[in-house]
Amino acid sequence: MSNVLINFHSTNTTSMAITQFNEVVAEEEKLSHECKQLLLSLPKEKGWRTPHLYLYQNFWCQPTEIQAIMSFQKHFQAKESDIVLASIPKSGTTWLKALAFAIVNRKPSAISKNHPLESSNPHDLVPFFEYKLYANDQLPDLSTMTEPRLFGTHVPFASLPNSIVKSNCRIVYICRNPFDTFVSIWHFLNKIKPRSSPSVSLEEAFEMYCNGVIGFGPFWTHMLGYWKESIEKPDKVLFLKYEDMKGDLSFQLKKLAKFLGSPFSVEEERKGVIEKIAKLCSFESMKQLEVNKSGKSIKNFENKNLFRKAEVGDWVNYFSPLMVDKLSKLMEEKLGGSGLSFRVFH
Repeated sequence: MSNVLINFHSTNTTSMAITQFNEVVAEEEKLSHECKQLLLSLPKEKGWRTPHLYLYQNFWCQPTEIQAIMSFQKHFQAKESDIVLASIPKSGTTWLKALAFAIVNRKPSAISKNHPLESSNPHDLVPFFEYKLYANDQLPDLSTMTEPRLFGTHVPFASLPNSIVKSNCRIVYICRNPFDTFVSIWHFLNKIKPRSSPSVSLEEAFEMYCNGVIGFGPFWTHMLGYWKESIEKPDKVLFLKYEDMKGDLSFQLKKLAKFLGSPFSVEEERKGVIEKIAKLCSFESMKQLEVNKSGKSIKNFENKNLFRKAEVGDWVNYFSPLMVDKLSKLMEEKLGGSGLSFRVFH
């Protein structure tokens, strides 16, 4: 009888877990024959959210993402006016999408009521190549998109399609202190993982992170790819740091607007347009919007999980002295000599 009672009381939880597990399995069963064959030849490691991550073109990725990226690489044709917003996950992606959309699409009347960002999640307004446009083995019709077209991606620079790399389209890259990025990723992935999967402990996740086994990682390879390109081609790639934007957003917005070909006029500055965009796209404003409290703009991930703290230095609440030492040494080893560095905020 006790077994029956236990089963009865856990029916809902078990049912949800089975449903989520089946969704993952169903997704992978839909992979093309080409992708399934490719996976057989790729190195793999235990995943954070899915059973495995695969090493594709020197970065770690999930099977469904690999298929979408293959299609993106093969079919996407960039236009000279395109804007690509790139990042490694959980480093300010949603914020950058909101800011860039608001800058490029602002009207002479400045920021008015009923702005698209008040009714649409930034990921719907600036779609991901790998999660939206080329997901599920589809070939999107992008001909009707308003120009300049804005896109998002987590794909490393070395794996972007030739049409992006060789065209004059612009790329904006945002990165974040690896200490805070790790904590944000750990929280996010434990929220969105299937209920049937055990949570990844902080310690286990940290080891995987330091080994580079993280979606679209290693993080140092991802950062350096865009960093080096921004040094060599500053008119092509703008490299932003999350911490700099939190420190002086007005200055960073002016730089971003100029790079995007939509500089703020003296009149706009006088009218406070920069401050209005900053407020519209702030963490506090976006988190309060109903569209960001519900719905799913990226695959099956709930929008509410995209907004946690958005703080600089929150890592101090999670890192042990040994973890601080290990990640600090790793960053010095991997980033040292590149000119790319991060202040560790205590």
